[in-house]
Amino acid sequence: MPAIAQALLEGFNKHYRLFRELSRAAKQRFETADWPSVRRAHAERIQFYDDRVKETVENLQRDFDTDNLPEMLWQEIKLHYVALLTDHRQPELAETFFNTVSCKILHRTYFHNDCLFVRPAVSTEYLESDPPSYRSYYPLRDGLRAVLRQILAEFDLRVPFEDLARDLRYVLRAARERLPRPLRLEANHQLQVLSALFYRNRRAYLIGKIVNGSLEQPFAIPIVHGAAGLCLDAALLDSREIAPLFAFNRAYLMVDMEVPSAYVDFLAGMMPGKPKAELYTALGLQKHGKTLFYRDFLHHLKHSTDRFVIAPGIRGLVMIVFTLPSYPYVFKVIRDNIAPSKNIDHQTVKEKYMLVKRHDRVGRMADTLEYTDVAFPRARFTQELIDELKREAASLFEEDGETIVVKHLYIERRMMPLNLYLDFATPAQAAAAVRDYGNAIKELASVNIFPGDMLFKNFGVTRGGRVVFYDYDEIAYMTEISFRRIPPPRTPEDEMSAEPWYAVAQNDVFPEEFGPFLLSGDKIRPHFLAHHADLLTPEYWNEVKARVAEGEIADVFPYSDHTRFARRFGAPAQAGHTGRLP
Repeated sequence: MPAIAQALLEGFNKHYRLFRELSRAAKQRFETADWPSVRRAHAERIQFYDDRVKETVENLQRDFDTDNLPEMLWQEIKLHYVALLTDHRQPELAETFFNTVSCKILHRTYFHNDCLFVRPAVSTEYLESDPPSYRSYYPLRDGLRAVLRQILAEFDLRVPFEDLARDLRYVLRAARERLPRPLRLEANHQLQVLSALFYRNRRAYLIGKIVNGSLEQPFAIPIVHGAAGLCLDAALLDSREIAPLFAFNRAYLMVDMEVPSAYVDFLAGMMPGKPKAELYTALGLQKHGKTLFYRDFLHHLKHSTDRFVIAPGIRGLVMIVFTLPSYPYVFKVIRDNIAPSKNIDHQTVKEKYMLVKRHDRVGRMADTLEYTDVAFPRARFTQELIDELKREAASLFEEDGETIVVKHLYIERRMMPLNLYLDFATPAQAAAAVRDYGNAIKELASVNIFPGDMLFKNFGVTRGGRVVFYDYDEIAYMTEISFRRIPPPRTPEDEMSAEPWYAVAQNDVFPEEFGPFLLSGDKIRPHFLAHHADLLTPEYWNEVKARVAEGEIADVFPYSDHTRFARRFGAPAQAGHTGRLP
């Protein structure tokens, strides 16, 4: 049994070594502005985990015949594995890896804490790396400007700054505007800065907090490439400004962490409203994010009494969507018989969801958690939902006594469907939502994503009022679509015909048709046409498509434009554009 535990841990160690190597190389990719490699690395890293799990499972089956081990021996393997994690720097991730491998080998009747880590066995509290996960600097001794220079120098970026003195003036000016005044500097006044930069797309982020007495002020400073060197682009000095960097609708960050739990603890202190499951996921450790999410979910089930119901809104042709009203997520199950009009099957739906996970979501596409063999208490399901699952997803639904097992599902953050939001919105709220809806479509197009079905029911509104796309079964790359203008009718009979008088290929799209489907009512039409009438023309889409085909992938900022030094203080703008193509 010790040999099996050791083989399992070696599989995890190999995974995390490769994960760190690719994350560490983000620094060089940023320094050389190798943006195509940035996108490739993001997609490759997501696949690493599944590759190592598959490899480890095959090794265990070949070398130890693990398919035929009794439950008692698997309990013993777990105990040996725990012993190996005593001085491990990523024990929580290693436990999740053990669970994933075990679930590929064991029947689900073994999915309990005797055989798996349903509860954590090794504490990560006070677990630290060497050197430490964050460094402390003391402005009272050296002066704030000098300390900021030192911090940036220690990150050893191999590209000079365009005008660091100018950028530091802007940082200090932004801090003076945001921090409470007068500010008495206490004896413990310090800057605590995480020891590695965070990378995503064309930015690096310096992240830390100001400590002064009982005050703790989080901050994040984006670093970008300017026309003549690196620039500090903004100073984000509020957890509400920083939280979107770690949002569920953004691509995962890259950061080199020996002890990820120390980074997550630090970030959780900066953003107390952000669950640790989301922070692990945002750092690219989405499998452990799933583990924490499921533990939180089990905890919520034990401390709630409401029942799962079919989610409100228009029912989808591809997915059955249900929710627990007291829990801020929805559960999505693929229907057995997808409507013929969708021209899609189960495997293609899964591929579309994986495409989104690997792609830059630019704050406009919701991330999903994918699970298999999820057990729910039957008593918590309404009969209407049980009947719907039996009728529409029988292949993925199983009743086992007092338990319902869903064999495959996706879980997403719950949002108000845009169509429902618009029904009850004030005129001002409707105007803002319609404008942001168009912005969402344009930002997705700028990174080579065509949403396909752009009906309002396929978009949601977050708690912060942001419009986010969440229905992926018709999603496609812009470069795969042919955007055409509808040919004029040849005869009066053509004009009166219910069928098109022109040939239509599978990937043909006619933007002129969007209007009749989308712009119903005075609450929507004038606002859409005022800001996004270009979306109704093939010329707009073909111009964006041409730019994408030439290799231009837009850079959509994950923080407000008004926080950027270029806007606030008239600093030189970053080279490039924000992604909202004309």
